Amino acid sequence: MPKSSLNPPKESALIPLPLEKDTEHLAQQLAMALKALFEQNPSTCVHIDLVGDLGAGKTTLTRYLLNSLGHIGKVKSPTYALCEPYEISIHGALISVHHFDLYRMTYPKEWIDAGFRDAFSQPGICLVEWPEKAEGTLSATDLTIQMDADFAHSAQEHGNRSAKLLSWSDVGHQLLDLMKLS
Repeated sequence: MPKSSLNPPKESALIPLPLEKDTEHLAQQLAMALKALFEQNPSTCVHIDLVGDLGAGKTTLTRYLLNSLGHIGKVKSPTYALCEPYEISIHGALISVHHFDLYRMTYPKEWIDAGFRDAFSQPGICLVEWPEKAEGTLSATDLTIQMDADFAHSAQEHGNRSAKLLSWSDVGHQLLDLMKLS
């Protein structure tokens, strides 16, 4: 995943997510930070990578994030479509959100050939699951959410899940600061 060389990465503490409601709470915190960021500057471009194994909770976090941002309706996994677009209203401004799942890509530039390059340069939010499948062809990420799940060593139904957030840009640093996780 490309990272900005302008700023050193800033990390959050490890965030335990033992229950699904904990994932929902993390999504709510991120939604509040995004709303504050877009209130300050509605033309912001935010690129968030979601990294983790199958079943780590990336799509669940995205579903709760979109709902917390005000999306009403079903949040579909873009596993077969590559991208699911949404429009949300933040403080009266319509903001585009593109939820990418690159897991099934057959070659690194498939997302470009599908016509999604502009999504990363337009105001809005790009959430990317499996960014490593693009092999460095994506724009620089602002925030990486590393999600882990250990089902083998957990008696809990939701597994022994956790997340760590890494910011790679000024926008990412702002989000982390607004979330008050670091």
